[in-house]
Amino acid sequence: MKPAPFEYFAPQTVPEALELLNQRAADAKVLSGGQSLMPMLNFRLVKPGALVDINGIDELAYIRREDSVLAPVLAIGAATRQSRVMASEEVSRACGLLSEALAFVGHPAIRNRGTIGGSIAHADPSGEQPLVAATLEAELVLQSVRGMRVLQADAFFLDHLTTALEPDELLTEVRFPVLNGRTGWSFQEVSRRRGDFAVVDAAAAVTLDERGICQQARVVVGGVSGAPMRLWRLEEALAGTELAPPLIAEAAELVKGEIDPQSDIHASAEYRRDVAAVLVRRALETARERAGVGVQEAG
Repeated sequence: MKPAPFEYFAPQTVPEALELLNQRAADAKVLSGGQSLMPMLNFRLVKPGALVDINGIDELAYIRREDSVLAPVLAIGAATRQSRVMASEEVSRACGLLSEALAFVGHPAIRNRGTIGGSIAHADPSGEQPLVAATLEAELVLQSVRGMRVLQADAFFLDHLTTALEPDELLTEVRFPVLNGRTGWSFQEVSRRRGDFAVVDAAAAVTLDERGICQQARVVVGGVSGAPMRLWRLEEALAGTELAPPLIAEAAELVKGEIDPQSDIHASAEYRRDVAAVLVRRALETARERAGVGVQEAG
């Protein structure tokens, strides 16, 4: 199939893109990597009157560490290709969870075109990058001709393919916190085939103190609701404990009662509940092991 007719714009700067979005807010779509948008256009699931292609805006493609007064962050331009982020040693050192999750995104051809901002703005509820952003409490920088605002991931993802982005706004940067040595992480996913969309995925980040006690656990599952779902009750149950394997296994079983997935052609709701519990257990066990290595090295 072919997309419905639309006007095409290729701005070369962020201000130019923002002005176009301001003028065409009612009927414009932003084209970044295009790995999700182009199929939707071709199937006429979306019919924008205008397409604003930001691929030519070089200032939106970067990876840099920023050591602020509050806490260091890894700032990634929204148009940065997923393959570049995945191959970055800086990302691997500062935010290993993101590197690990990107390995599950499609195939090399997809990652060579797909962008960090494009995936997050698309907001697929089982998408790897939205899940990482939610787990790490990433900050999302949104710009328009009206100014700039910064949202945390939990305020950005609203529902299936729905975010807090206003029609005239552009996601320009994603800020991931730099993970210290006592924070371990893990990304787990089950899909029909390697590179397919996830049936269920889960991510965990665990921070231990010098005694090996859990200071904070962050656990998020995808594919079970309209947006990445953070498991607050499970996190509360783990805080202040040694994260012994029996406790992790017991806590992971809580997932089944916390989520309310839907059945579809790919999996039943019961299957998703069972898989989510298994993936959360695996994610927590791996995250604890990695955090423990950091604690030992610090000691």
